[in-house]
Amino acid sequence: MRFFKDKKVLFITTKNLDYIRNSQEIDILKEDAKSLDVIGYEDKSYPKRLMKVYKDLLFKDVSGYDVIFIGFAPQLIVPLFNFKFKGKVVVIDFFISVYDTMVHDRKKVNDGTFPAKMMKWLDMACIRSAKIVMSDTNAHGDYFARDFKVNRNKIKTLYLKADEKIYYPRESVKPDKLKDKFVVLYFGSVLPVQGVKYIMGAMDMLKNEKDIYFYFIGPVSDDIEKAESDNIEYIHWLSQEELAECISYADLCLAGHFDVSIGKARRTIPGKAYIYEMMRKPMILGDSRANRELFKEDDYHYFVEMSNSTAIAYKILEIKSNCLTNR
Repeated sequence: MRFFKDKKVLFITTKNLDYIRNSQEIDILKEDAKSLDVIGYEDKSYPKRLMKVYKDLLFKDVSGYDVIFIGFAPQLIVPLFNFKFKGKVVVIDFFISVYDTMVHDRKKVNDGTFPAKMMKWLDMACIRSAKIVMSDTNAHGDYFARDFKVNRNKIKTLYLKADEKIYYPRESVKPDKLKDKFVVLYFGSVLPVQGVKYIMGAMDMLKNEKDIYFYFIGPVSDDIEKAESDNIEYIHWLSQEELAECISYADLCLAGHFDVSIGKARRTIPGKAYIYEMMRKPMILGDSRANRELFKEDDYHYFVEMSNSTAIAYKILEIKSNCLTNR
């Protein structure tokens, strides 16, 4: 991003520094900026990281910087410290809207209520205070501009990326239990936006296809009806290195997002898609505007109608059949 050329930049984040979005933005700034200082920490505890960032900012002299770049969760920084940023160019990564996430995605707060209005006000205040707003897709940027009533020209798209030091194409030998199996893998944090119930539905439909083996990696809560079969393996959690190895066994990966009823699912590209892409794994994607910004239908990218378990199941069978025919 040439905008940062010859600029002195202060980068601030409340997310752990090794978080991929932070790493991505810090690498860009190191390459483009005249100088870069970072306020951020590695502590596992979010409150502990936040308190350290607040302490640093409280006593930080920002007069020598041209640009203040606020990474993850600018809503936690801008309202409290905007007085220190007067006269500076403020750039924020609006990767997550508090209002959209809590009201429409996770449905923790009812729209129209006082808490929802406060969340929307907080989002709008952050966007309006910034000179440049970074978004993860064009579709997401359009939504922010429309719903938060800001100039679309100030919103720039910076697509996510996977950590290429961990996720890369590799030759792997399947474990004995996977020999002669068509391995289908899904991983995620099992949030509503991902459309997990449609993945469960597809796995349930294919539970008697014993030449298919499913890996479902992620924390499945008790309120989700799990598909159960001896060709489905649930794994609660893996380290990134272990996850990469598991993905290497897969013949096909499920990316999503699959729930059409959630606006965020239609406007964002799932982070796992970038990982599958980096590892050169075929994937099934929900047929959304956001996904089609980067991907087109080919031997590595397959689109299905969102909110449709049957479409996912049939696509898995179709891809499996084509793979066996081409072997």
